[in-house]
Amino acid sequence: MSARPDAGRAREALEVNRFWFGPAPLTPQTATDRRELWFGVGATPQRQTLIDARVRERFGPRMQRAARGELVGWAASPRRSLALILLLDQFPRSAFRGTPRAFATDEQALTLAISAIQAAADAALSPIERVFLCMPLQHAERLDVQEESLSTFRRLRQEAPREFRPFLADVQALAERRHSIVERFGRFPSRNRSLGRPSTPEEIAFLSADTGACAF
Repeated sequence: MSARPDAGRAREALEVNRFWFGPAPLTPQTATDRRELWFGVGATPQRQTLIDARVRERFGPRMQRAARGELVGWAASPRRSLALILLLDQFPRSAFRGTPRAFATDEQALTLAISAIQAAADAALSPIERVFLCMPLQHAERLDVQEESLSTFRRLRQEAPREFRPFLADVQALAERRHSIVERFGRFPSRNRSLGRPSTPEEIAFLSADTGACAF
């Protein structure tokens, strides 16, 4: 009897990962093909709205269960842990874009990511999967975590097969940019409006000049 719930959890986690990464095996072309979903590259506002609605409608209840801690058992497996981190870190940014809920489960995702890295669980994953297991470090508004993010993403690039390194170089550059923002402001000013935080004059000038910034 105990195998059935476990099988159900495995199917749910697999569905999350397949939605995000597409079919295996994951290759450098996967990173090119899925940049719109992952980073909004090339997406028009209308297209982004459709993507966000799809994530919200398909995974909204699962994100709620993850936020309540009901899926914590997924952390026992590297790929289920990855799926749980996606539900807590990446999916809310899409499903709840422009609202406080987009960032509400960041700390839960960060705790899971740090635990997985410390347990070397990411070693069982492909280079692309490792990026998203570690992504909560890039999203943290804490300089100590941003420092760890830099070393983590440098290591990912160094350890990856050569064919993945161009993609990982872009991800490392993003980590460096995010680190520089938190180092300068102590937070991501692009989140201020969503979170109802007043921006400083320096942050307003930064946001005005950096029109391409996403809500980190």
